[in-house]
Amino acid sequence: MIDSDDTQPPAQRRNRVLDALERAERKVFTRPAPKSAKAQMEFLYTRAKQSTKALAEQLGVSPRTVQRYRAGQQTKPQKRLQAALVEETESQWQPQVRARARERAATSSGMMVEVTAYFGFTCTGSSDDGRERTITTPISPTYAAQILQLQEAGATEEDLHPIVAEAITESYFTEWGTRAHGLRADFTHVQSIDFQF
Repeated sequence: MIDSDDTQPPAQRRNRVLDALERAERKVFTRPAPKSAKAQMEFLYTRAKQSTKALAEQLGVSPRTVQRYRAGQQTKPQKRLQAALVEETESQWQPQVRARARERAATSSGMMVEVTAYFGFTCTGSSDDGRERTITTPISPTYAAQILQLQEAGATEEDLHPIVAEAITESYFTEWGTRAHGLRADFTHVQSIDFQF
């Protein structure tokens, strides 16, 4: 199920799972990503094969703006440019490190998830009635692979919620199929979620 708490502002309701996956990837970096606008611009310039025009198009600014930041003539970008610099830098920083961590998660180690959300169940009238829970549990490599493939394919929160719920159900609620056969859990009202590779 989808986070449908209409009392939260829209920006806080969406992309919790996607944001958590991106944070998990950033945690595996072996070196910190560039922080200053000039360093970010230089990094992205090299990734754009030293094309000022290509980088300007990527960031949605003029080629002259790229040149000013590279030369140190401007150092404090406006919010939109700052957000684009951070997003592009983090998405392109250490692709080999990120790829190895994702491959490990999908083939051998899986991932850990910590989530605070409202979990509802198909059964009623028992101690398993739906309620808010904080759960920390491993996710098997099989589910990790599915989650990461969906993320890479451009999945939405709506696409990811059911598979994350299945993964949590398998490891936490049914203990890898050893109890509560047939139990199905969904989660809504996600307060927080974090993954770890």
